[in-house]
Amino acid sequence: MGVVLRVLVNAVAVWVAVTLLEGLRFEGSIWALLGIGLILGLANVVVRPILTILSIPLLILTLGLFLLVVNALVLSFTIWLAGAFGIDFTTDSFWWTLGGALVISLVSWGLETLFASS
Repeated sequence: MGVVLRVLVNAVAVWVAVTLLEGLRFEGSIWALLGIGLILGLANVVVRPILTILSIPLLILTLGLFLLVVNALVLSFTIWLAGAFGIDFTTDSFWWTLGGALVISLVSWGLETLFASS
């Protein structure tokens, strides 16, 4: 899957999460949403592997469920970085971020499966 398609998938997944969850908010244009998709993609490439390696003992202890927390931390980092770039993407609490990470993961997985098969 190409970089542009992956950014689009991330942007759509973030839009779905913001639409479904009242604790996640985004105010801005489609370009800002694409910026969030790009930031999330870069965070998944750079930050997520580091957090995954550092949390191997907890991953083993929780049989992999700690990956949900890792995904929420990556989304928190994305929200913080988007704010640093002036993009209005906020969350009310860690629990909304965890739910948002779950929704984004499921939607991304579904869209990547759909586009990979075509």
